[in-house]
Amino acid sequence: MLPPPSSEKSRAERGGLVTAGRIVGAFGLTGELKVAASRVGDDALRPGLAATLRFADGSERSATIATVRRHKGRPLVRIDGIADATAAEALGQADVLIARDDAPLSEGEYFDADLVGCRLIDEHGGDRGTVTAVAHYPAQDMLVVGSGGILLPLVRAFVARVDVARKEIQVTVPPGLLDPAAATEA
Repeated sequence: MLPPPSSEKSRAERGGLVTAGRIVGAFGLTGELKVAASRVGDDALRPGLAATLRFADGSERSATIATVRRHKGRPLVRIDGIADATAAEALGQADVLIARDDAPLSEGEYFDADLVGCRLIDEHGGDRGTVTAVAHYPAQDMLVVGSGGILLPLVRAFVARVDVARKEIQVTVPPGLLDPAAATEA
């Protein structure tokens, strides 16, 4: 499976942290928090996990996850020291960051930051652009290529090999996909 498990987190990843999700609100009266988990967080959130809460103003707070349970497909997290709804509400909209080493990846999965900066190389060795971002959509993830923001679906049909150590992604793409000027009318 090729999709990387992330969303807007490349700045955090470069610091050794990855975004596990965002606190979207309090749940109940006892301090549980609703978390919109990233793909990383959905697998990684667990009791005892050390986390950093990063708020919109850039401030941060260390936290330890005490409990995790699921409710309607979403993780509900309790953080040590947060015991009521008022304290939980004060954490709303904070990003939950965890150490990159605590984020499990399956074979063929990559962090967004590992893909950003990779050169796309076609089957003939030609340079097809550089990945500037990774966009996550409900249907699938996309590599954002070049300053024009051309989207390349992150699927095996187009992506043959990813070598993050060499910062290269081997691609096979039809004419016009990465260079709209080369497209032919059907």
